Amino acid sequence: MIHPRAPETNPTHPNNTRNPHTLLRSIFGFSEFRDSQEQIIASLIEGEDALVLMPTGGGKSLCYQISALVRPGCGVVISPLIALMQDQVSSLQLLGVQAEFLNSTLNEHETARIEQNLLAGKIDLLYIAPERLNQTHMLRLLEQSSIALFAIDEAHCVSQWGHDFRADYLQLSVLHELFPSVPRIALTATADDRTRKEIISRLQLEQAKQFISGFDRPNIRYRIALKHDARQQILKFLQLEHRKDAGIVYCLSRKKTEDIANWLGEQGFDALPYHAGLSSAARARHQARFLREESVIMVATIAFGMGIDKPDVRFVAHLDLPKTIESYYQETGRAGRDGEPANAWMIYGLQDVIKLRQMMDGSEGSEEHKRAEQHRLNALLGLCEVTSCRRQVLLAYFNERLENPCGNCDNCLEPPQTWDGTEAARKALSAAWRTEQRFGVNHLIDVLRGADTAKIFQFGHQHLPVYGIGKDRDNNQWRSVFRQLVAQGYMRVDLDRYGALRLEEKCRPLLKGEINIELRKDRKIKTTKQRTRVTPAPEIDVELWEKLRDCRRQFAEELGVPPYVIFHDTTLQEMCVRLPRDLEDFADLSGVGERKLLKYGPAFITEITDHLAG
Repeated sequence: MIHPRAPETNPTHPNNTRNPHTLLRSIFGFSEFRDSQEQIIASLIEGEDALVLMPTGGGKSLCYQISALVRPGCGVVISPLIALMQDQVSSLQLLGVQAEFLNSTLNEHETARIEQNLLAGKIDLLYIAPERLNQTHMLRLLEQSSIALFAIDEAHCVSQWGHDFRADYLQLSVLHELFPSVPRIALTATADDRTRKEIISRLQLEQAKQFISGFDRPNIRYRIALKHDARQQILKFLQLEHRKDAGIVYCLSRKKTEDIANWLGEQGFDALPYHAGLSSAARARHQARFLREESVIMVATIAFGMGIDKPDVRFVAHLDLPKTIESYYQETGRAGRDGEPANAWMIYGLQDVIKLRQMMDGSEGSEEHKRAEQHRLNALLGLCEVTSCRRQVLLAYFNERLENPCGNCDNCLEPPQTWDGTEAARKALSAAWRTEQRFGVNHLIDVLRGADTAKIFQFGHQHLPVYGIGKDRDNNQWRSVFRQLVAQGYMRVDLDRYGALRLEEKCRPLLKGEINIELRKDRKIKTTKQRTRVTPAPEIDVELWEKLRDCRRQFAEELGVPPYVIFHDTTLQEMCVRLPRDLEDFADLSGVGERKLLKYGPAFITEITDHLAG
């Protein structure tokens, strides 16, 4: 039987009740649960373990927060990033929840105070980093405390071959061994079958209930195109569609993040770099600005983004190809957490494929791991080159079926043209074969187009039967042919020969004339008139909207928190539509709990009343 939290542990807590629905309304300001949230909470309250896969913005944190408030004791949340746990704790404290964090930013006095409050049962939720939890002192402290549950956030970090791998996550199986009666919930937004099995195995969650929500993020528009001038392409995209929006631009290297951030700054954008080579202080400073200010663009490597809960990220752009569909989905999922329209924009080329395969071949993984990563990269290339609905391909990778085309990706909005590339493909394959599969794409194009370079005459390639047979196509067209042959598995990049293109067994039927091949015509990525900023609808008074935003900003600056911690944009829009005149009406707004009602309600009501009177 589950007993309510003993009143003496926190007599001033305004919500001493164990009803999840009451907590949802009174603390968080929502009238009903979404998707599987209620079932997950019920399972945890009953003391059962859970594995939760829920898309970014789906409400994962609410599952363990409410469960911890219902169960006796403190909910312990293992979170991998210091800056994020601090913002989450600040948000909870503003709601009246007794939340704290333990990390390296605290001094000895602050740490001792929190540890004493934990032992005294005065903390509802405690956020700690995995490396601290694995310390003997911390484990002993937890053994002496009343623990409601353990929440392992970003659980995919346990996967040794994922790009977010954290070695300390491997030690979290100790929770099952030392606290067998305390329920554990592992949460992540992205995990294919392999990663899911690894989470279950390494965290000993074989008996856990699995809750897998739909992966679809219908508000995100997916757009992928050929890279030809990356700087000008991203500049045009930002100038025409996201001039004043917050967003993330992902690059493959640290140097490129620095260069692009500096260059965007010169173009008038508020852009900051973020990568593992920066000092921890610089990373924390840049991340804080991104979370708490509007219109900041973070130019980053994959070191940035895990757990980001900023709701108004209007775009995620990739200037280089990610490693896998899993990475792509996770990174693009950081856009549009508020449910409003957002863009996932990417450009790529054959050179991206070569770079990634160089990184894979240079990794310390086993041959089996390298083959698995190669398979994942091929799946991503398939997504890039597909001529049908991209969302259907993306969801299929996670074993989710979308019956009809989405209508919100570039292929749906403007179906790509294809052409019979059989003859061109045979010429390309023959050129690689006749040159003994020793050369890269640029030399093969020179051979096909009959160029008179020194390299051609050095190797005598002007005498080959394939020399000059491709003059009917320009360099870009041939580059497209080779790129698609690699993407479709007819050729591969041999990194032992400095990027030479080699034939795969799959190409035999094509060379023999037994099959034909359709290739897509490359096109430039187009800008759209899609609404990607959360701006008031036509019927909303823009002047009132800006007044409410200013009111929110003042509270946020006073408390040192991001504006969305006070109220989300969607709540402000609801204020503009419903125009609440008293606290009773204000309490009916979505996202307004008891604490926010009393703390912020009067100020916002005054703004609305004064505006209407004026």
